[in-house]
Amino acid sequence: MSSRCQKNDVHVVRRRLLISGLVQGVGFRWEYRRVAEAAGTVGWARNLADGRVEVLLEGPADAVAGVEAWCHTGPRHAVVTRVEGRDESLEDLEG
Repeated sequence: MSSRCQKNDVHVVRRRLLISGLVQGVGFRWEYRRVAEAAGTVGWARNLADGRVEVLLEGPADAVAGVEAWCHTGPRHAVVTRVEGRDESLEDLEG
């Protein structure tokens, strides 16, 4: 995702999510990108060697919450069993 959020906006938050279940090979990352961009957030998603998907998500608090809620279900063929999330400080995005 290419656009940046305003760091001085007090409503901007960053969340790191670890999504477990059948989340690789089902289009999770591609659909996540579409949902996240439509919500006005920035970040990335990547597959982990243990079968989970890791997401770093930044944007307005309500938009981030909406995308995180979507991650609990994911795309049509995903079977999400767990989403672990934590807040992070706002710094330059790295992935």
